[in-house]
Amino acid sequence: MIKQLSIKNLTVFSEADLRFGCNLNVIVGENGTGKTHLLKILYAVLAVSSEARRKSNAVTPTKSLYQVQLAEKLVNVFRPESLGRLARRKQGRERCDLSFIFDNSSFDIAFSFATQSKSEVSIEKLPSSWIDLFPVYLPTRELLTIYPNFISVYEGHYLEFEETWRDTCLLLGALLQKGPKEKRIRELLEPLEAAMGGTIELDKNGRFYLSNTKGWIEMPLVAEGCRKLGMLSRLIATGALLDKGFLFWDEPEANLNPLIIKKVAKSILDLSASGIQVFIATHSLFLLRELEILLSAGLYKGVETQFFGLHESDDGVVVRQGSCSDEIGDITALDEELAQSDRFLASEGG
Repeated sequence: MIKQLSIKNLTVFSEADLRFGCNLNVIVGENGTGKTHLLKILYAVLAVSSEARRKSNAVTPTKSLYQVQLAEKLVNVFRPESLGRLARRKQGRERCDLSFIFDNSSFDIAFSFATQSKSEVSIEKLPSSWIDLFPVYLPTRELLTIYPNFISVYEGHYLEFEETWRDTCLLLGALLQKGPKEKRIRELLEPLEAAMGGTIELDKNGRFYLSNTKGWIEMPLVAEGCRKLGMLSRLIATGALLDKGFLFWDEPEANLNPLIIKKVAKSILDLSASGIQVFIATHSLFLLRELEILLSAGLYKGVETQFFGLHESDDGVVVRQGSCSDEIGDITALDEELAQSDRFLASEGG
Protein backbone atom coordinates (compact mmCIF):
# COMPACT_ATOMS: atom_id res chain seq x y z
CA MET A 1 0.00 0.00 0.00
CA ILE A 2 0.93 3.67 -0.28
CA LYS A 3 1.71 5.00 3.20
CA GLN A 4 2.70 8.59 2.57
CA LEU A 5 2.91 11.29 -0.09
CA SER A 6 4.96 14.44 0.46
CA ILE A 7 4.44 17.37 -1.91
CA LYS A 8 6.22 20.63 -2.53
CA ASN A 9 4.87 22.92 -5.25
CA LEU A 10 2.54 20.65 -7.22
CA THR A 11 -0.20 22.58 -9.07
CA VAL A 12 -2.35 24.17 -6.32
CA PHE A 13 -0.33 22.69 -3.43
CA SER A 14 2.54 24.64 -1.91
CA GLU A 15 3.41 21.96 0.62
CA ALA A 16 1.52 18.92 1.89
CA ASP A 17 2.21 15.71 3.74
CA LEU A 18 -0.50 13.05 3.39
CA ARG A 19 -0.48 9.82 5.43
CA PHE A 20 -2.87 7.27 3.98
CA GLY A 21 -5.00 4.56 5.50
CA CYS A 22 -4.32 1.05 4.27
CA ASN A 23 -7.95 0.54 3.20
CA LEU A 24 -10.02 3.64 2.39
CA ASN A 25 -8.95 7.24 1.77
CA VAL A 26 -11.56 9.95 1.20
CA ILE A 27 -10.44 13.29 -0.26
CA VAL A 28 -12.97 16.09 0.23
CA GLY A 29 -12.83 19.64 -1.09
CA GLU A 30 -14.48 22.28 -3.18
CA ASN A 31 -13.99 22.58 -6.93
CA GLY A 32 -10.47 23.69 -7.81
CA THR A 33 -8.78 22.51 -4.62
CA GLY A 34 -6.84 19.70 -6.29
CA LYS A 35 -8.80 16.55 -5.44
CA THR A 36 -8.34 15.06 -8.90
CA HIS A 37 -4.69 16.15 -9.02
CA LEU A 38 -3.97 14.06 -5.92
CA LEU A 39 -5.64 11.01 -7.44
CA LYS A 40 -3.73 11.45 -10.70
CA ILE A 41 -0.28 11.90 -9.18
CA LEU A 42 -0.71 8.77 -7.08
CA TYR A 43 -2.09 6.81 -10.02
CA ALA A 44 0.62 7.93 -12.46
CA VAL A 45 3.48 6.79 -10.22
CA LEU A 46 1.89 3.39 -9.63
CA ALA A 47 0.93 2.93 -13.28
CA VAL A 48 4.34 3.77 -14.71
CA SER A 49 6.00 1.18 -12.47
CA SER A 50 3.45 -1.50 -13.32
CA GLU A 51 3.64 -0.74 -17.06
CA ALA A 52 7.45 -0.66 -17.11
CA ARG A 53 7.56 -4.03 -15.37
CA ARG A 54 5.47 -5.56 -18.15
CA LYS A 55 7.15 -3.81 -21.09
CA SER A 56 10.77 -3.59 -19.98
CA ASN A 57 13.39 -6.30 -20.04
CA ALA A 58 15.00 -4.76 -16.95
CA VAL A 59 14.63 -7.03 -13.91
CA THR A 60 14.89 -4.01 -11.59
CA PRO A 61 14.21 -0.32 -12.23
CA THR A 62 16.91 1.83 -13.77
CA LYS A 63 17.15 5.59 -13.41
CA SER A 64 17.35 6.24 -17.15
CA LEU A 65 14.23 4.17 -17.84
CA TYR A 66 12.27 5.65 -14.95
CA GLN A 67 13.08 9.26 -15.81
CA VAL A 68 11.76 8.91 -19.34
CA GLN A 69 8.66 6.84 -18.63
CA LEU A 70 7.62 8.72 -15.50
CA ALA A 71 7.79 12.10 -17.26
CA GLU A 72 5.83 10.70 -20.20
CA LYS A 73 3.14 9.21 -17.95
CA LEU A 74 2.69 12.43 -15.99
CA VAL A 75 2.20 14.42 -19.19
CA ASN A 76 -0.20 11.83 -20.62
CA VAL A 77 -2.29 11.63 -17.44
CA PHE A 78 -2.47 15.36 -16.63
CA ARG A 79 -2.28 16.66 -20.24
CA PRO A 80 -0.34 19.90 -19.56
CA GLU A 81 1.42 21.65 -22.43
CA SER A 82 4.71 20.73 -20.75
CA LEU A 83 5.70 18.85 -17.60
CA GLY A 84 6.84 22.06 -15.90
CA ARG A 85 3.27 23.37 -16.00
CA LEU A 86 2.50 20.97 -13.14
CA ALA A 87 4.94 22.84 -10.88
CA ARG A 88 3.39 25.62 -8.83
CA ARG A 89 5.01 28.96 -9.56
CA LYS A 90 6.41 30.33 -6.32
CA GLN A 91 8.93 33.09 -5.84
CA GLY A 92 12.28 31.67 -4.76
CA ARG A 93 11.35 28.10 -5.66
CA GLU A 94 11.50 26.75 -9.19
CA ARG A 95 10.95 23.03 -8.64
CA CYS A 96 8.24 20.55 -7.75
CA ASP A 97 9.37 17.82 -5.32
CA LEU A 98 7.44 14.62 -4.69
CA SER A 99 8.17 11.72 -2.37
CA PHE A 100 6.21 8.45 -2.10
CA ILE A 101 6.60 5.98 0.77
CA PHE A 102 5.12 2.47 0.62
CA ASP A 103 4.68 -0.27 3.21
CA ASN A 104 7.32 -2.11 1.15
CA SER A 105 10.29 0.26 1.10
CA SER A 106 11.60 -1.25 -2.16
CA PHE A 107 8.87 0.71 -3.96
CA ASP A 108 9.76 4.08 -2.40
CA ILE A 109 10.47 6.83 -4.90
CA ALA A 110 11.30 10.54 -4.82
CA PHE A 111 11.63 12.80 -7.85
CA SER A 112 11.42 16.41 -8.94
CA PHE A 113 11.05 18.56 -12.03
CA ALA A 114 11.61 22.24 -12.75
CA THR A 115 9.01 24.79 -13.78
CA GLN A 116 10.77 25.19 -17.13
CA SER A 117 11.00 21.43 -17.75
CA LYS A 118 9.30 20.17 -20.90
CA SER A 119 9.62 16.42 -20.36
CA GLU A 120 12.33 15.64 -17.82
CA VAL A 121 12.23 14.47 -14.22
CA SER A 122 15.13 14.07 -11.82
CA ILE A 123 15.07 10.89 -9.72
CA GLU A 124 16.32 11.48 -6.17
CA LYS A 125 15.36 8.06 -4.83
CA LEU A 126 15.06 5.13 -7.21
CA PRO A 127 12.83 2.13 -6.31
CA SER A 128 14.63 -1.19 -6.17
CA SER A 129 11.58 -3.19 -7.34
CA TRP A 130 8.73 -2.89 -9.83
CA ILE A 131 5.14 -2.78 -8.58
CA ASP A 132 3.37 -5.89 -9.85
CA LEU A 133 -0.21 -4.66 -9.36
CA PHE A 134 -1.84 -2.45 -11.97
CA PRO A 135 -3.87 0.42 -10.43
CA VAL A 136 -7.41 1.19 -11.58
CA TYR A 137 -8.60 4.75 -12.27
CA LEU A 138 -12.30 5.50 -12.66
CA PRO A 139 -12.85 9.02 -14.06
CA THR A 140 -16.01 11.05 -13.59
CA ARG A 141 -17.14 10.00 -17.08
CA GLU A 142 -18.26 6.45 -17.82
CA LEU A 143 -16.25 4.66 -20.53
CA LEU A 144 -18.41 1.72 -21.60
CA THR A 145 -20.08 3.68 -24.40
CA ILE A 146 -16.80 4.84 -25.96
CA TYR A 147 -15.01 1.50 -25.50
CA PRO A 148 -15.51 0.08 -29.05
CA ASN A 149 -12.28 0.80 -31.01
CA PHE A 150 -11.21 3.48 -28.51
CA ILE A 151 -7.88 1.83 -27.64
CA SER A 152 -6.79 1.36 -31.25
CA VAL A 153 -7.81 4.90 -32.18
CA TYR A 154 -6.08 6.34 -29.10
CA GLU A 155 -2.82 4.51 -29.72
CA GLY A 156 -2.80 5.32 -33.43
CA HIS A 157 -3.67 9.02 -33.24
CA TYR A 158 -3.03 12.05 -31.07
CA LEU A 159 -6.14 12.66 -28.96
CA GLU A 160 -6.65 15.19 -26.18
CA PHE A 161 -8.00 12.54 -23.83
CA GLU A 162 -6.10 11.80 -20.67
CA GLU A 163 -4.37 8.43 -20.65
CA THR A 164 -6.38 7.19 -17.67
CA TRP A 165 -9.24 6.60 -20.14
CA ARG A 166 -7.08 4.37 -22.33
CA ASP A 167 -5.67 2.50 -19.31
CA THR A 168 -9.12 1.81 -17.89
CA CYS A 169 -10.46 0.68 -21.27
CA LEU A 170 -7.64 -1.87 -21.45
CA LEU A 171 -8.77 -3.29 -18.11
CA LEU A 172 -12.45 -3.25 -19.11
CA GLY A 173 -11.67 -5.46 -22.10
CA ALA A 174 -9.74 -8.07 -20.12
CA LEU A 175 -10.98 -11.66 -19.86
CA LEU A 176 -13.35 -12.62 -17.04
CA GLN A 177 -11.82 -14.14 -13.93
CA LYS A 178 -12.53 -17.82 -13.38
CA GLY A 179 -11.59 -20.36 -10.71
CA PRO A 180 -11.53 -20.24 -6.91
CA LYS A 181 -12.14 -16.48 -6.77
CA GLU A 182 -15.53 -16.69 -8.48
CA LYS A 183 -17.43 -16.94 -5.19
CA ARG A 184 -15.93 -13.70 -3.89
CA ILE A 185 -16.56 -12.00 -7.25
CA ARG A 186 -20.22 -13.03 -7.06
CA GLU A 187 -20.54 -11.53 -3.58
CA LEU A 188 -19.18 -8.19 -4.79
CA LEU A 189 -21.21 -8.22 -8.01
CA GLU A 190 -24.67 -9.06 -6.64
CA PRO A 191 -25.53 -5.64 -5.12
CA LEU A 192 -24.20 -3.82 -8.19
CA GLU A 193 -26.14 -6.00 -10.62
CA ALA A 194 -29.28 -5.58 -8.53
CA ALA A 195 -28.88 -1.79 -8.74
CA MET A 196 -28.29 -1.92 -12.51
CA GLY A 197 -31.06 -4.41 -13.14
CA GLY A 198 -28.80 -6.76 -15.10
CA THR A 199 -25.28 -7.88 -15.92
CA ILE A 200 -22.59 -6.32 -18.13
CA GLU A 201 -21.71 -8.32 -21.24
CA LEU A 202 -19.05 -7.73 -23.91
CA ASP A 203 -19.86 -9.08 -27.38
CA LYS A 204 -17.39 -10.32 -30.01
CA ASN A 205 -17.56 -6.96 -31.82
CA GLY A 206 -16.23 -5.09 -28.80
CA ARG A 207 -19.46 -3.48 -27.60
CA PHE A 208 -20.80 -3.57 -24.05
CA TYR A 209 -24.42 -4.36 -23.25
CA LEU A 210 -26.64 -4.54 -20.19
CA SER A 211 -28.18 -8.00 -20.15
CA ASN A 212 -31.44 -8.68 -18.30
CA THR A 213 -34.79 -10.43 -18.78
CA LYS A 214 -35.64 -7.97 -21.58
CA GLY A 215 -32.59 -8.95 -23.60
CA TRP A 216 -29.34 -7.15 -24.38
CA ILE A 217 -29.55 -3.35 -24.15
CA GLU A 218 -26.79 -1.37 -25.88
CA MET A 219 -24.85 0.92 -23.55
CA PRO A 220 -25.89 4.29 -25.07
CA LEU A 221 -29.49 3.42 -24.14
CA VAL A 222 -28.61 2.67 -20.51
CA ALA A 223 -28.80 5.41 -17.85
CA GLU A 224 -25.38 6.97 -17.26
CA GLY A 225 -25.48 6.19 -13.55
CA CYS A 226 -25.93 2.51 -14.35
CA ARG A 227 -23.04 2.69 -16.82
CA LYS A 228 -20.78 3.91 -14.02
CA LEU A 229 -21.84 0.94 -11.91
CA GLY A 230 -21.26 -1.19 -14.98
CA MET A 231 -17.60 -0.12 -15.15
CA LEU A 232 -17.09 -1.09 -11.53
CA SER A 233 -18.84 -4.45 -11.95
CA ARG A 234 -16.84 -5.28 -15.09
CA LEU A 235 -13.53 -4.54 -13.34
CA ILE A 236 -14.57 -6.78 -10.46
CA ALA A 237 -15.57 -9.55 -12.88
CA THR A 238 -12.19 -9.45 -14.65
CA GLY A 239 -10.31 -9.58 -11.34
CA ALA A 240 -8.80 -6.09 -11.73
CA LEU A 241 -10.47 -5.18 -8.41
CA LEU A 242 -10.05 -8.24 -6.25
CA ASP A 243 -8.01 -9.07 -3.14
CA LYS A 244 -5.12 -6.65 -3.76
CA GLY A 245 -4.45 -3.50 -5.72
CA PHE A 246 -5.41 0.15 -5.92
CA LEU A 247 -8.61 1.93 -6.94
CA PHE A 248 -8.78 5.67 -7.66
CA TRP A 249 -12.35 6.90 -8.16
CA ASP A 250 -13.07 10.52 -9.03
CA GLU A 251 -16.51 11.63 -7.82
CA PRO A 252 -18.22 8.23 -7.47
CA GLU A 253 -21.49 10.05 -6.81
CA ALA A 254 -21.60 11.87 -10.17
CA ASN A 255 -24.86 11.20 -12.09
CA LEU A 256 -26.14 8.82 -9.42
CA ASN A 257 -29.30 9.20 -7.38
CA PRO A 258 -29.14 8.84 -3.56
CA LEU A 259 -30.51 5.29 -3.61
CA ILE A 260 -27.69 4.09 -5.87
CA ILE A 261 -25.09 6.19 -4.00
CA LYS A 262 -25.94 4.11 -0.93
CA LYS A 263 -25.09 0.95 -2.87
CA VAL A 264 -21.90 2.51 -4.21
CA ALA A 265 -20.82 3.44 -0.67
CA LYS A 266 -21.24 -0.18 0.42
CA SER A 267 -19.32 -1.43 -2.64
CA ILE A 268 -16.47 0.98 -1.87
CA LEU A 269 -16.23 -0.38 1.67
CA ASP A 270 -16.55 -3.99 0.48
CA LEU A 271 -13.60 -3.44 -1.88
CA SER A 272 -11.63 -1.75 0.90
CA ALA A 273 -12.29 -4.66 3.23
CA SER A 274 -11.21 -7.16 0.57
CA GLY A 275 -7.68 -5.73 0.41
CA ILE A 276 -7.97 -2.98 -2.23
CA GLN A 277 -6.49 0.36 -1.17
CA VAL A 278 -9.22 2.77 -2.28
CA PHE A 279 -8.89 6.51 -2.92
CA ILE A 280 -11.99 8.55 -3.70
CA ALA A 281 -12.43 12.27 -4.35
CA THR A 282 -15.81 13.79 -3.56
CA HIS A 283 -17.72 16.87 -2.51
CA SER A 284 -20.94 14.96 -1.81
CA LEU A 285 -22.24 15.22 1.74
CA PHE A 286 -24.60 12.31 1.05
CA LEU A 287 -21.77 9.93 0.06
CA LEU A 288 -19.58 11.10 2.92
CA ARG A 289 -22.30 10.57 5.50
CA GLU A 290 -23.29 7.20 4.02
CA LEU A 291 -19.69 5.98 4.34
CA GLU A 292 -19.55 7.12 7.95
CA ILE A 293 -22.90 5.52 8.77
CA LEU A 294 -21.69 2.18 7.42
CA LEU A 295 -18.36 2.50 9.21
CA SER A 296 -20.01 3.33 12.53
CA ALA A 297 -22.43 0.39 12.22
CA GLY A 298 -19.60 -2.00 13.04
CA LEU A 299 -19.75 -4.06 9.85
CA TYR A 300 -16.35 -2.79 8.70
CA LYS A 301 -14.37 -2.76 11.94
CA GLY A 302 -11.14 -3.78 10.23
CA VAL A 303 -11.30 -1.03 7.58
CA GLU A 304 -8.73 1.68 8.29
CA THR A 305 -10.00 4.97 6.90
CA GLN A 306 -8.45 8.41 6.50
CA PHE A 307 -10.26 11.60 5.50
CA PHE A 308 -8.52 14.56 3.86
CA GLY A 309 -9.97 18.07 3.71
CA LEU A 310 -8.58 20.46 1.11
CA HIS A 311 -8.73 24.15 2.03
CA GLU A 312 -7.69 27.18 0.02
CA SER A 313 -5.27 29.62 1.63
CA ASP A 314 -3.10 32.54 0.57
CA ASP A 315 -0.21 30.11 0.09
CA GLY A 316 -1.98 27.41 -1.89
CA VAL A 317 -4.23 24.57 -0.82
CA VAL A 318 -3.76 23.27 2.73
CA VAL A 319 -4.54 19.64 3.62
CA ARG A 320 -6.10 18.63 6.94
CA GLN A 321 -6.57 14.96 7.70
CA GLY A 322 -8.10 12.70 10.31
CA SER A 323 -9.87 9.42 10.94
CA CYS A 324 -13.32 11.01 10.53
CA SER A 325 -14.81 13.91 8.59
CA ASP A 326 -15.17 16.02 11.75
CA GLU A 327 -11.36 16.28 11.92
CA ILE A 328 -10.73 17.73 8.44
CA GLY A 329 -12.16 21.22 8.91
CA ASP A 330 -15.21 22.89 7.43
CA ILE A 331 -15.80 22.27 3.72
CA THR A 332 -17.99 25.00 2.21
CA ALA A 333 -19.61 22.66 -0.32
CA LEU A 334 -20.74 20.34 2.48
CA ASP A 335 -21.87 23.20 4.70
CA GLU A 336 -24.01 24.56 1.87
CA GLU A 337 -25.86 21.23 1.59
CA LEU A 338 -26.62 21.34 5.32
CA ALA A 339 -27.66 24.99 5.11
CA GLN A 340 -30.03 24.22 2.25
CA SER A 341 -31.71 21.50 4.35
CA ASP A 342 -32.18 24.01 7.16
CA ARG A 343 -33.65 26.58 4.76
CA PHE A 344 -36.02 24.00 3.30
CA LEU A 345 -37.24 22.92 6.73
CA ALA A 346 -37.69 26.57 7.73
CA SER A 347 -39.74 27.27 4.57
CA GLU A 348 -41.93 24.25 5.19
CA GLY A 349 -42.50 25.37 8.75
CA GLY A 350 -43.45 28.86 7.53
